[in-house]
Formats: sequence, structure tokens, C-alpha cells
Amino acid sequence: MEFFGALQGLGVETATYAMFAALLLLLVTGIPLAFVTLLVALIFALGWFGPMAVPLITSRVYSFVTSFVFVSVPMFVLMAAILDRSGIARDLFDAMKLVGGRLRGGVAIQTIIVAVILAAMSGIIGGEIVLLGLIALPQMLRLGYDQRLAIGVVCAGGALGTMVPPSIVLIIYGLTANVSIGDLFTASFVPGLMLAGFYVAYVLIRAYLNPNIAPIMEPDDDQTWAEKMTLLKGLILPILVVIGVLGSIYGGIASVTEASAVGAMGVILSTIVRGEFSLSLLKGAALQTLQTVGMIVWIGIGASALVGVFNLMGGLEFIQSLVANISDNRLIVLLFMMGILFLLGMFLDWVGIALLAMPVFVPIITDLGYDPVWFGVLFCMNMQVSFLSPPFGPAAFYLKSVAPPEISLGEIFKSLLPFIGLQVLALAVLIAFPGITGR
Repeated sequence: MEFFGALQGLGVETATYAMFAALLLLLVTGIPLAFVTLLVALIFALGWFGPMAVPLITSRVYSFVTSFVFVSVPMFVLMAAILDRSGIARDLFDAMKLVGGRLRGGVAIQTIIVAVILAAMSGIIGGEIVLLGLIALPQMLRLGYDQRLAIGVVCAGGALGTMVPPSIVLIIYGLTANVSIGDLFTASFVPGLMLAGFYVAYVLIRAYLNPNIAPIMEPDDDQTWAEKMTLLKGLILPILVVIGVLGSIYGGIASVTEASAVGAMGVILSTIVRGEFSLSLLKGAALQTLQTVGMIVWIGIGASALVGVFNLMGGLEFIQSLVANISDNRLIVLLFMMGILFLLGMFLDWVGIALLAMPVFVPIITDLGYDPVWFGVLFCMNMQVSFLSPPFGPAAFYLKSVAPPEISLGEIFKSLLPFIGLQVLALAVLIAFPGITGR
């Protein structure tokens, strides 16, 4: 009780520092972020407001988990889980061999194109990186590609699910910032393709400056037109799913939530058409979906509770005034926020960053006269960097789980540095030219 009394005696400024110190201290112990945020929220709620504050926490959590748009998250995760267990991605990669042709660096480029198509189907990065690590990486290494280039292409390409709609990062941002997810999808489409274009340009430049790092794939001259057409069939089902999901959203036929159901059904029908569907496949995909979405929900519950308590304490106003008063130049304030997000991305999961930082940052952005939809695209581009950046870049760990044993984690992180540079360049271009998002 004396401890809670001491908390009540703290001012907002001191309480804010105490709250962040408690968060960092508990995170260092290895406790999952979801439980850390919930525990800190409960301690400060009881300390500042007493037991009567607990219903306020539960009501805030309830409003988060009952959001209709949130239903789209498990649907898109289910799509990714089914893709992970089917041969759709492998056939898609084989079909793209016809596009690579005699182009130097063609296999790396087709890997990036496949990554874009997979991103447009599900928007989950973990599954994409594992799939590309199993399919594309061995082929590039066998053909004599530079190991670092091959690793970078797989990780950076697989992480495009953050930017290319239907991105779950955009959905969580839209829920947190209370902006239209359809507008976010529209605004992020061109920037996502722009970033993929940067990767392709980088591969081509490197390949033609040093031909040894990306040998030309020898074409299979024995392949008949019938065999080539059979390969091209691998493109049909994925493209139909992409059209079903994005076409229904952009055409105004379905909401994001309804489109996610269309996509999930499209992927299930694709496995039926291919003769791969089974109850064990569906059960495995459902369990994987439950695990992933459960993690997202628990982080959301903890973050919602913490932000709610922090808001009641007056902490949000304190942080907003602190950030807004850094400079009279709104661009410097924006760059400061990007720097904070970059640093947070090195240590925290993107879900936690979105749910903890966006309630603070978005009101500041709006007050400065910036478009919150455009800022959402910047946030997602920033999270691209977080997926690749050491020491906890998840993309590196996803690839390490399926990479040959001789490829170390340190080697993977070194391979990602040029692609992190390209992501930072894309972020700078979006800040300099906001019209790229159509806003």
C-alpha cells in the first residue's frame, strides 16, 4: 500500500519516466511484451486511481478486441498459413522462371516479383521469408549467386508484406489511428511497388557492375511450349486471389474485412483445385493462425490497457507537448518521430510499437497539419527497416531457421545492410514527395 501511495504522490512527468523505466526493466527480464504492458498498466492504475480504475482498463481492451475490422487479421493470417503448407508459392516461383530468362540477376528479380505477389495475397512476412528461403535461396546459391546478395533479396523481398496491401501492419495502424484502412491500402500501393523497384534496380546495377555475383541462368532449350504453358498455369490461381482481394476493395465491392474472407476462401479453393486440400492441412493452418493472432491480441490487450492508464494520468498530453516543443519546424518534429520509431524497431515488435506509439504520435501529426494516412505509410516503411535491422530483426531469424547451417546470423545481418539503406532511401523519398501516396 505504501508503494501505491508513493505512486500517487508522483507528478505526471516523474510517473512517465517511472512507467518507461518499469517497461524496460521488465522487458530485459525476458517477460513477453504483452504481459509486461498489462502488468505495468495494472500497477499504475491501482497506484493512481485505486481499484475503481480496473473497469476502465477492461472497457478499453474490450473496444479493441471487438473492432469489426480486426476480424480481417485472422483471415489474412489464415491465408498465409495455407500458402505456407501448399505448393502454390513453389509453382509461382517456377512460373516466374520464364520471366527471368537470360537476364543477369534474373532469379533474384523473379524472387522479388514472387515476393510482391505473395505479399498481395496475405500480407504476412514470416511465412514469405521462410517460403522464399526454402525455394529461392538454394537455387540462387546453386547457380553461383553472391551469398550476401541472395540472402538480402530473400529477406528484403519477404518483408514487402509490410508495405504491399493487404498489410496487417496497415490494418493495426488504421485501428490504432482511427483512419480508413481502405485509404491506407490505396496510399501504400505505389510506395510498396517503388520499394520493390529499388530492390530490382539494386540487383541489376550490382549484377552488371560485377557479373560474377549474379550469373545468367541457362535457359532450358529442351522445354516445349506445352511445358512452358503448364508452368504459366502456376500464375493463374495466385493472380486470381490477388484480384479477388484487392479488386474487391479498390472496386468498392467489399470492405477490408469482407475482402479478407474472399481471400481466405480463394486460397482454400486454390488448394482444392490443385488437389492439395486436406483436413490436416486446414487444421495445421488454423492452429498456426490461432497462435499468431493470439500473440497479436495479447499485445493489443496489454498496449491498449497501458495507453488507457497513461492517458488517464495525463501522460499523453505530457509526451505530446514534449515532442511538439522540440522545434518550431514541423519537419524536424516528423524526423524526430521517425528516429524514435527506428530505435524502437530495433528492440520491440511492430505490433507493440503501433499500439504504444501511435496514440501519442498521430494526434501530434494531425496538429502539425500532416495527413495521418500519409504518416501511416511512413510508419509502415519505417517498420520495413525494423524487420531487417539488428540486433532483433525478425527477418534474419526467420531466414536463419531454414538457411544452410554454414550461414551465420551475423552473415545474414551483414547481407541486409544495403537493403536497409534502400529502405531508408525510400522513406526519405516519401517524406520529400508525399504525392507518391496520392495524398
